[in-house]
Amino acid sequence: MHVAENKACGWQRDLAWALLVALMALAVSAIGGFKAMTNSNGDNDSLLRLVEVRDFMAGQGWFDLHQYRMGPEGGFVMHWSRLVDALLSALISVAKAFGMSTAIAESFARAAWPTLTYWLTAFFVVRIARRSGGVMAGLPAMVMAGSALFFMGTFTPGNIDHHNIQLLLVMAAVNFLVAAPDWRPAAALSGGCAALSLAVGMETAPLVAAIGSSVTGLFLFEGQREARTAVRFGLGFAGVSALVLVSTVAPSNWGVANCDAFSSVQFVLAVVSGVGLAIAASVGGSNAGRLHRIATLGLLAGIVAGIALVLFPQCLRDPYASLDPRLRTLWLDNIQEVQSLFQLMKHDRAFVVSGYVTPLIALVLVAFHLVRGDRRREVWIIASMLAVAFAVSVWQVRGITFSITLAVIPLAAWVAAWRERALKSPSPRSSVAMVLAWLVSINQLWVMGAGSATMLAETTTDTSTGDTLSECERPGDYTTLAAMPATTVLAVSNLGSSILVYTKHRALAGPYHRNVEGNRLVLDALTGSAETAEAVVREQHVGLIALCRGNAETRYLTGVAPNGFLTDLVKGRLPAWLEPVPGTMGKPLELYRVKAG
Repeated sequence: MHVAENKACGWQRDLAWALLVALMALAVSAIGGFKAMTNSNGDNDSLLRLVEVRDFMAGQGWFDLHQYRMGPEGGFVMHWSRLVDALLSALISVAKAFGMSTAIAESFARAAWPTLTYWLTAFFVVRIARRSGGVMAGLPAMVMAGSALFFMGTFTPGNIDHHNIQLLLVMAAVNFLVAAPDWRPAAALSGGCAALSLAVGMETAPLVAAIGSSVTGLFLFEGQREARTAVRFGLGFAGVSALVLVSTVAPSNWGVANCDAFSSVQFVLAVVSGVGLAIAASVGGSNAGRLHRIATLGLLAGIVAGIALVLFPQCLRDPYASLDPRLRTLWLDNIQEVQSLFQLMKHDRAFVVSGYVTPLIALVLVAFHLVRGDRRREVWIIASMLAVAFAVSVWQVRGITFSITLAVIPLAAWVAAWRERALKSPSPRSSVAMVLAWLVSINQLWVMGAGSATMLAETTTDTSTGDTLSECERPGDYTTLAAMPATTVLAVSNLGSSILVYTKHRALAGPYHRNVEGNRLVLDALTGSAETAEAVVREQHVGLIALCRGNAETRYLTGVAPNGFLTDLVKGRLPAWLEPVPGTMGKPLELYRVKAG
């Protein structure tokens, strides 16, 4: 990274430019017809989030996280936070206060939410880049962040799941930690943002641990200079965690330990580690030597680890260790966001290029500066965050949104250094180097290159007819189903969220790990015999079966079970207890009515 001015520079200007970039992205989506809002493209989380918001606004309790319309009778408890529901509900309520209909108000919220989070995420990325790479890093950071955030899809209008707010909160936490020496409340805000990211979802746990470890490391090696940062961060982290528990978890559940959602597990560990860090920094931050700090922090780490091992050992295992083996094989292993880099390299190398190259280049850059003796606190913070984010992305692909975004910071500093060199000492070499630095640092160029190579390879080897079937991801595909009397629908899990958001029916299956029984029953029915399917249908009071021939899950399950009930449906072999719904045959979503038994 380029060693340059480290002071805050024109945050109002950066905020305004980030807003302009976000509005430009919104305009591009608008010109394209807001495709993600008219075609879910498999984004089941955003669809189910809208269902949860509707349920909440219709009177479902704040602490009641049941999804009653999915799974077996009675539904199941979702692991998502009501905090996101509340913010989206507020946007819808504001729109309705201005006279908008419910449908238009929902569309407004679905466009406004990703745009607002896009704006603030880009702003924080640019602020961090300026502090770590100097004033000239602002422009490349804005260009790289604006491009990366737009094309990764997390902030596309219509995307209202929790991933965009999680990325925003992590970047806010890093920004405030980097700014801690210059602004007194910054460290506490960093701790608070870290705690809120955990409240929204456990996916950020490794990154929150990296932020906490960065604070601890700064205090360990710098002592008094970082003691106040450690105290304020620790208290902010513990304080907001306590507020999250009392505000989002019912008092009757305060003693319940959930590993996949904010509960007593996260609360206890956050309070012990946060308050413990604050005490250690208060006691050992003035005259104590490094050995004393090592001993104090080592004791704290031992206490936290002991609590986790003794009280919550189940949360230290594979989060899907207890999942039904059939669900793991037939469902979980086919979800891209939980696949590893090594799995992707076997069947989607273009995605590997687009998701891992710029973070890897950024890691090389920060490693180079650390080896060269750059010991600034910003470099250490960004290096640790980027290393953890990249490691998470190697384990599960869902981590690439964080690693690509964090990579912008050292890449922007690198481009800024060449820009400055080209201005101070103009030469063909410096100009070419600056241009090359720009080109290899923009993630979308790698995406385009990998996509072009893939298209070329497919063009030379493709022998298909070119016919494509609908994935059943458009609202219009569910018009007939929506007009039918409410019942329970049996369909592949990919259709579950769409059935809930576009109709009044219940869906037995949905792509959520807590819906174990519903997903297992549907897999048993679809891959088993017609007799097995009928037993499930009768037991669960299923009234309709929905078939989407073009959906990827349908194609996969028919391949896995060529003699199964789903394969029979696809081939038109209907059992006596089933009849087609007139007018739906040949449509993207074919419907079959269960005859009275």
